Amino acid sequence: MEKVDVILGLQWGDEGKGKVVDVLTPRYEVVARFQGGPNAGHTLEFNGEKYVLRSIPSGIFQGGKTNVIGNGVVIDAILFRAEAEELAKSGHDLTRQLCISKKAHLILPTHRILDAAYEAAKGSDRIGTTGKGIGPTYTDKVSRNGMRVGDLLSPDFEAIYARAKARHEKILQGLGYSYDIADLERQWFEAVDYLRRFRLIDSEYFINDALVAGKSVLAEGAQGTLLDVDFGSYPFVTSSNTVCAGVCTGLGIAPNRIGEVYGIFKAYCTRVGAGPFPTELFDETGAELRRIGHEFGAVTGRERRCGWLDLVALKYAIMINGVTQLIMMKSDVMNDFDTIRVATAYEIDGKRTEEFPYGITEGLNPVYTDFEGWKCDLRGCRSFDEFPAAFKRYVEFIECETGVPVRIISVGPDRGETIVRE
Repeated sequence: MEKVDVILGLQWGDEGKGKVVDVLTPRYEVVARFQGGPNAGHTLEFNGEKYVLRSIPSGIFQGGKTNVIGNGVVIDAILFRAEAEELAKSGHDLTRQLCISKKAHLILPTHRILDAAYEAAKGSDRIGTTGKGIGPTYTDKVSRNGMRVGDLLSPDFEAIYARAKARHEKILQGLGYSYDIADLERQWFEAVDYLRRFRLIDSEYFINDALVAGKSVLAEGAQGTLLDVDFGSYPFVTSSNTVCAGVCTGLGIAPNRIGEVYGIFKAYCTRVGAGPFPTELFDETGAELRRIGHEFGAVTGRERRCGWLDLVALKYAIMINGVTQLIMMKSDVMNDFDTIRVATAYEIDGKRTEEFPYGITEGLNPVYTDFEGWKCDLRGCRSFDEFPAAFKRYVEFIECETGVPVRIISVGPDRGETIVRE
């Protein structure tokens, strides 16, 4: 029986998972998203074209691969339709390649309104959500009030929707939040009809049957480990389990079915929105990382905060996920820096630690190890042997500190700018 390999982010999201999934998918017959919603954007570039995927697995560009949206995902029918129709224009027939779990939850129009209302009520304590209704949808799921994709097949669908909407409207009235939902609701019902065209499946049986049949499966995560609702920098986190354990609950597979765990990280760190960021740079170096790395959200367009690589956080993420292979992205962004810094420990109130703390406070200061910059363009390299000695030292230091091999190194946005080490 085959095992499910997993690919997920080890930082605060935006690590470049989409490109790597696209590079890896030739090895797999099934690619499945296991959590998250349309707040996560995976950007892929090839043949001079750029694509941003929000809900659809990144394996969609590999012909003949089956792509699955698992039960752990939340779906906005309007955004899904727009994404699917855009891909159809480029010649990708999603109705043949894509299956959707009946147990995936639906983001309703009122979920979006609730998201905005809750953020407004927090005032200066906002956590910086994308406003896509993700949090309220997961809240309804946990409180057993959610609507699922399988409800689309029910003759009572409209009554189920009406009950959910009425419940949300009562909450909004209590918050004193004014809104107009008519146009959004019209779009949503049209998009729901579009969603019914797809193959709606019991994804837990589908995935396990594929494994029994000897098919190779890749599970794709969204966001990053440090945004996990349990293990991330709470409360500045997403609403789902972004870690490897989320594969089991988000697809319906047993823990002993997990195979390789690919952990993706940038050669530096970024974060979008509010929340702690120990190695954040507020100077010209941080601005340069942002400019050279084009660090703006694929979905939101928001400016990303930038900083040096944080090995304390990275080792924590590796431990939580059981990472077996590391994938380093955007190495080329630091081509021109004289000095490269890596945080190897924290000092908290005068005490040194290499453990990621319960709370990241203002009294925390990163302890850095400095490296000589490689000062050359990595984008022309096509094997590890071609890399300059300074860059090799940087990679080998990360391997030594984490105890996990760096198997794939990305030196540019295109498919071809990816070096796989044997």
